[in-house]
Amino acid sequence: MMSTDYLTIADAGAALRRGDVSAQELMARALSRADALDEAIGVFISRYTESAMEAARAADTRFAQGRDRGPLDGIPIAIKDIIAESQGPTTAQSLVIHPEWGESIGDAPVVSRLKAAGAIIVGKTTTQEFAIGAPDPEKPFPIPASAWDPKRWAGGSSSGSGSAVATEMALGAIGTDTAGSIRIPAAFNGISGLLPTAGLVPRSGVVPLGHSLDRTGPMARSVQDCAILLSVLAGDDPSDASTVIRPSEDYASGLSDSLEGVRVGVDDLDRFAAGGIDPEQPARFGQAVELLQEAGAELIPLEIPLYPEAVAVDFVVMLAEAHSYHRADLLSRWSDYGRPTRITLAGGASITAAEYIQAQRVRRLLRQRVADLFTDVDLIATPTGHRGAPSLTELDPLNPLGAMFSLHTPYWNAIGNSTLAIPIGLSSESTPLSLSLSGPAWSESSVLRAGHAIQQRSAFHLDRTPLLKPPRPRNTLATA
Repeated sequence: MMSTDYLTIADAGAALRRGDVSAQELMARALSRADALDEAIGVFISRYTESAMEAARAADTRFAQGRDRGPLDGIPIAIKDIIAESQGPTTAQSLVIHPEWGESIGDAPVVSRLKAAGAIIVGKTTTQEFAIGAPDPEKPFPIPASAWDPKRWAGGSSSGSGSAVATEMALGAIGTDTAGSIRIPAAFNGISGLLPTAGLVPRSGVVPLGHSLDRTGPMARSVQDCAILLSVLAGDDPSDASTVIRPSEDYASGLSDSLEGVRVGVDDLDRFAAGGIDPEQPARFGQAVELLQEAGAELIPLEIPLYPEAVAVDFVVMLAEAHSYHRADLLSRWSDYGRPTRITLAGGASITAAEYIQAQRVRRLLRQRVADLFTDVDLIATPTGHRGAPSLTELDPLNPLGAMFSLHTPYWNAIGNSTLAIPIGLSSESTPLSLSLSGPAWSESSVLRAGHAIQQRSAFHLDRTPLLKPPRPRNTLATA
């Protein structure tokens, strides 16, 4: 029987190459997790059981013949269902989008790259409708829930991708991020998630939300796994004019447990925690920052500039661009949109051209101020949020963006820099908390190195959700 310890892409890949496990066994385990838990937490819009097992058999044949495609060969990966994938429709979790949209594309560039690297697509994961709004029980789609508590939210909008990794239905996943949609589900599900620098990873073949803000990136248990995924995902593509031609890079090979000579600015952002601070969060954040220092980093207290302005810029630009994309369908198919989605999108109609232009002006100023800050520090550490996953009953369909209170992800979307979210322990409600590490543009190697250094000194990213832990036998004492 195969070991149950292969939680990471790196460990599973090493086991595949030693012959300790087969790709078919890895896939069977992922599918059995989905059979057991998917109904409770709403991870998949569609599952590719037969084709996934067929691809696993092909991977095992390649290994037997010595034809290794690289670190992702034979690894189960899940795809957010706003990303086109040829095995099934792209629904964007909406009744509005036409199936021909995805069919006309086939595989988005990021999906093609994963398949070429030998990754096996398990299925398409849940989101919020068009990657915005909030879960809507009035529509015929699963309600994504936290892998740590089915009564709590998985975070938006790469919801199912976060829960899939946390429950081992996949060893990695691909999400998108416009105001935090990779990092929030990563935070709420106790995994790692990377927002790449704008232009590093193609976003073509992805249903747009805010076209100047959207980014595509990896989600996985460990920072090392995110680095492995990013090495495959990154690179310019002719289908996406926003991508930038840069040398290819093996991000995993640059990881180190030493941060000697690295200057890390630290901002606890407590002054912006409008939704409250969990009692455990300050200590968890402080302990994680101390691990950076233990790895050799110099810690420098600072305050990131123009925080309220940056958040406002992200929302103004996102809503204006989203409304522009959806305007015709909102007029003709209003009731087909879920209530939280149409309320949010309609809000974009109130943003004037002058306000949109002014937001872009502030955005340029913000980028310059942050670039100036990075002349004094190499990286910046902040909380991803001050609370864990909220209850699903707390989400207000009349104010979907209210869930962003005490979350600090939109700041970095407006700037366009790289940001990594990693777990740092549990809240007072036994839900995961998260730290963010941000750097200048094109600083993925440095950001990933810092996150990896923390994870070399902690094991929060390997903590299993209670849904996967067998109940403790009665009348026994806990042991360390």
